[in-house]
Amino acid sequence: MTDFDMVLKCWGPVEADYASHGNMVLTRLFKEHPETQELFPNFVGIPKGDLAGNGAVSTHGATVLRKLGDLLKAKGNHATILKPLAHSHATKHKIPLNNFRLITEVIVQVMAEKAGLDAAGQQALRNVMDIVIADIEANYKELGFIEK
Repeated sequence: MTDFDMVLKCWGPVEADYASHGNMVLTRLFKEHPETQELFPNFVGIPKGDLAGNGAVSTHGATVLRKLGDLLKAKGNHATILKPLAHSHATKHKIPLNNFRLITEVIVQVMAEKAGLDAAGQQALRNVMDIVIADIEANYKELGFIEK
């Protein structure tokens, strides 16, 4: 079974409720790595205690997980999905690569807790994200995006 398939076998619960899972991911990311909240201008003023109940956080978290689902289902054939994402994250949002690594670990934790992703599946998700992040990095370099 490929890494993509290992993760996809536990993707159903996430896909069934992108908003709740997405909120959990972003809320945890912002609590564990407070500096990341500054990268989301719409969320800067939201107190940590109000994140879990915030509809905008849920909506954006759902967007993040939907895109991840698209990448997983592409099983490595993700250039057409990833290129516009990398472009916007480099040119508009200015997101350093390390933030993709941080959110990966949070997604691994949430999927382990809420979707039954076992240890092998967790490693599979890390492996998949290593590929995705390397491809984002290649796009960043092509765009001349220099991280600060």
